[in-house]
Amino acid sequence: MAKWTPKHEAPEPLEGPVVATITGGTILWFVLFLVQVPFYGWFDDRDLTWWVWTCLAGAGLGLIGIWYVRKRDAAIKRHAAAQAAETAGATPGSEPTPGSEPTPGA
Repeated sequence: MAKWTPKHEAPEPLEGPVVATITGGTILWFVLFLVQVPFYGWFDDRDLTWWVWTCLAGAGLGLIGIWYVRKRDAAIKRHAAAQAAETAGATPGSEPTPGSEPTPGA
């Protein structure tokens, strides 16, 4: 069988409101957990307690996701600002240290 090769380049990834999407999903998982907690006995009688714990795990993993996408978004913005400063006339090869503002004409 011949190896499959793509006939065109892959499209650019879509960028959207990633932080808002992950935050909304995390809130949804946590609300579902809170809705199911009063019925824990019903879930336990039917051996379906994994439903409750899955919602809690989704909320916990969502918190990790929120932390990750906020850091990613900040890194993308820092990179874009550094690129803009470099193209605006900053000396090539001199990169600002993390947390410091680039000085114009330096």
